Amino acid sequence: MTADIFTSDFKPTPYWWERTPRPDLGTPELPATVDVAVIGSGYTGLCAALQTARGGRSTLVLDAEDAGWGCSSRNGGQISTSIKPGFAELARRHGPETARAILREGRNALAWIEAFVGEEGIDCDFRVPGRFHAAHSARKYEELAREIADQPKGLEVPAHAVPRSEQHRELGTDAYFGGVVFEKHASLDPGRFHQGLLERVGAAGAAVVPHCRVDAVERDGAGFVLTTARGRVRARDVVVATNGYTGPATGWLRRRVIPIGSYIIATEPLAPAVMDRLMPTDRIVSDSRKVVYYYRPSPDRTRIVFGGRVSSDETDPLKSAPLLRRDLVALFPELERVKVSHSWMGFVAYTFDTLAHVGRHDGLYYAMGYCGSGVSMAAYLGTRVGQQVLGLAEGRTGLDAVPFQTRPLYTGRPWFLAASVAWYRWRDRFG
Repeated sequence: MTADIFTSDFKPTPYWWERTPRPDLGTPELPATVDVAVIGSGYTGLCAALQTARGGRSTLVLDAEDAGWGCSSRNGGQISTSIKPGFAELARRHGPETARAILREGRNALAWIEAFVGEEGIDCDFRVPGRFHAAHSARKYEELAREIADQPKGLEVPAHAVPRSEQHRELGTDAYFGGVVFEKHASLDPGRFHQGLLERVGAAGAAVVPHCRVDAVERDGAGFVLTTARGRVRARDVVVATNGYTGPATGWLRRRVIPIGSYIIATEPLAPAVMDRLMPTDRIVSDSRKVVYYYRPSPDRTRIVFGGRVSSDETDPLKSAPLLRRDLVALFPELERVKVSHSWMGFVAYTFDTLAHVGRHDGLYYAMGYCGSGVSMAAYLGTRVGQQVLGLAEGRTGLDAVPFQTRPLYTGRPWFLAASVAWYRWRDRFG
């Protein structure tokens, strides 16, 4: 695609990094021994470390890249209840009691993050504007409207249907067939949120060491030895918080998560009248396609931050940007001449049952598999797994007893992904 879609100051990095550049943490020395080693410095890892450090455990956080370099600073900043399967499907799989417990954890995570941001005083543009979940077909609108009218008793969430005739009060496009507003869904600036977590983890006394890849984790008596790019560390407890970047050092977990690229662009600044016409509210937006689009106004309402699953294996943001821009213009034709100021991607982690998982295997604690809805759930489950390390009752979750599935022949490289994406894209197009 041609370069004329990019602004003169275009950057192939997240828009969020403009306000919050990647932190310079230097190269601190590795301790020989710690109580708790956390692998991964995203929301999950930092929230786990915050709990263990405040609980009096010496805590070390290790990351192969800059702190928060992965999807914790690359996501769209959209916050939902995070659980993708509905009650009926979960009840078939696990029984009605466990199904309710799982769904409550999604509600808990959404409420928890608002309280956490407020209690910690994290400046991250946290808001509760609600989500407009748009229907990409008339049939899908009817299905969505039925679902919110018949929510499971005791698990209701505030929501209302918006027919196509009233759609423009939510979104300035005719490309959809109405939708549903989930009134309690929220948004934040993911880079600012991560920076706030990082500052509080440091203040609690935990050490965060970037550019220190963990190559192996081995049992050593009652604890573990971590072999890293900069030496070996002994730890009594280990938390694996690598999500879409889970590697061969933790092979059992790698076989249970499917890394999927998530792609986002930010537009150049738009005129206020254009923003007010296209996105008249501050709501976050998603749609009902399987190969989903998700987008929102930037916190200052100057740009549209637009994301989607436009490829199964592309990692070059120069190649994914034209595809995203094409889809943005298809929704909003008056943006035909708009340029792209930022384009980036990151890896989210799906699971075979489309549920997040938290627990302990062979002595290693873990939380991961947020299926593209991880802003609140990653931080929430990171907190819970940190509490589990401390032996606290509040660390228990409704997901603890859910088996973490894999599939025969799967080793962590999703060879089936291209065919799956093509199939779901065909279904989206033809219903």
